[in-house]
Amino acid sequence: MTDESDEALVRRVLAGETEVYEELVKRYRIRLGRYAVRMLGSEADAEDALQDTFIRGYRSLARCSPDRFRYWLFGILINRCRTHAAQRARRDGIVISHEGIVASAAAPQARDQYEWRQALAWALAQIPTDHREAFLLKHVEDLSYEEMQELTGTRIPALKMRVFRAREALRRLLEENPVG
Repeated sequence: MTDESDEALVRRVLAGETEVYEELVKRYRIRLGRYAVRMLGSEADAEDALQDTFIRGYRSLARCSPDRFRYWLFGILINRCRTHAAQRARRDGIVISHEGIVASAAAPQARDQYEWRQALAWALAQIPTDHREAFLLKHVEDLSYEEMQELTGTRIPALKMRVFRAREALRRLLEENPVG
């Protein structure tokens, strides 16, 4: 990987060095993939959304401000995740089953880190998509509310409320269905 800035790489791609886009893909694949898996709850759906994001990003790169590439690409991913989730809901009718993943203790006492991650993934899947999205952007991707507003088009007070409600719902779900 190169230590060139995103801005420099975007400018190179726009100047005709299309192979340089692969460097940008490598740079953001893990982070964006992590978000997509948590948002969609399925590695296959996440991979579809991620591929869609990189393809759409490449095709519309001329519309990107080179100094804002990261946020611009993240915004595309957020929209692709929303679209994939809506399509899956229409197609499958979203049925989420607990299947005994979670059993008895709160997070700090969880014996097995894997069980804790599974419990959290289950709980995230239970909350409304807009709350999950806000929670992940704030607490996993560590974005400011201003950055979140820019990415989602949602006003800051609504984002704060969604994050608050997501935290409360997750706390309640994990207390009701402890790990262990």
